[in-house]
Amino acid sequence: MTMNSARESIELLGQLARIFLFEEVKHGLRDREWMALRFLARANRFSRTPSALASHVGTTRGTASYIIQELEQKGYLEKTRSAKDKRSVTLSVTQQGKKFLVRDPVNALVDAIALLDEERKTSFRDALRHVLDQSDTGQQRHRADICRGCMFLRETRGNPENETPAEFTCRLFRAAITDVETELLCTSFEQRRQ
Repeated sequence: MTMNSARESIELLGQLARIFLFEEVKHGLRDREWMALRFLARANRFSRTPSALASHVGTTRGTASYIIQELEQKGYLEKTRSAKDKRSVTLSVTQQGKKFLVRDPVNALVDAIALLDEERKTSFRDALRHVLDQSDTGQQRHRADICRGCMFLRETRGNPENETPAEFTCRLFRAAITDVETELLCTSFEQRRQ
């Protein structure tokens, strides 16, 4: 790819970003509220906290608290106090919030990408992940990503003969996780070393 192609790609990404980074209110929510709702719907249980949300949205804890309050008032989000630590809360998207996500402005992008054949979808995703990995390395930032690619995930292979499923453990949180959870976003994600 020549430098002009790289620059053109960035300009195209900027135009795509305007679909989900906007000044106005869409369907009653600002862009950061949409980002929060979208993230919390895909986040694992370790990442559904106010501080993880603040990190993901790229804001202060105070602004994250305001976003949480707005989403709670609309009935899209609920807080649950931790049984172990009464100071901690877990954020969960309500059924109403899950239904509301059908109106998410990024669905136009999801639908457009879904029209690509499987090879192009995978190539597009992998190219974006590569660019993100390169920029994160240079700036030493961490990002949310799915557990399957995380260095903290430990998998104990199942036995196909007696239909025993694989078991997964997050070594960072020292907790068992389900197969379904390995496909969710985690803000403590660390890329596996190659």
